[in-house]
Amino acid sequence: MSNTNIKKVRTSDLELKDRLVSIQRVTKVTKGGRTFSFSAIVVVGNENGVVGYGLGKASEVQAAIAKGVEDAKKNLIKVPVINGTIPHKQEMHFGGSLVMIRPAAPGTGIIAGGAMRAVLESVGIKNVLAKSKGSSNPHNLVKATFAALCELRDAYSVAQVRGISMNKVFNG
Repeated sequence: MSNTNIKKVRTSDLELKDRLVSIQRVTKVTKGGRTFSFSAIVVVGNENGVVGYGLGKASEVQAAIAKGVEDAKKNLIKVPVINGTIPHKQEMHFGGSLVMIRPAAPGTGIIAGGAMRAVLESVGIKNVLAKSKGSSNPHNLVKATFAALCELRDAYSVAQVRGISMNKVFNG
């Protein structure tokens, strides 16, 4: 993930909704028997362009989810959402997961698999085509989707970076 497009957001004055992506029971075998603990991946977002993810680990499910939500609130990013979809096609990989997201026409809905769907819904994207290839590990899928969303740029930011007018961005 390049740090050029990451737009950090403050958690205050945001109505964040959390979505549980995955929860796993982890076992540690000791002399006294097995010790169970839980890890939870949580995605939070205001469904209006702001989203974050976090990982929480604890000996109880609820505590793991709560820790995940707190962690997610620490790394929120702003994503450009234009008319309920994304500005352009984007591919990204993280670990063994490769994700591809494409803008879609109104009425298409969110066509995406489990972990990607939770992230895209939390952002507030209504119409998008998404495909994941390679590993379906939820940790890597969430991170790859985040990396792809971080790389998205709208026409206004492109025009600012190039120092040209919006007309010139579209008409060359």
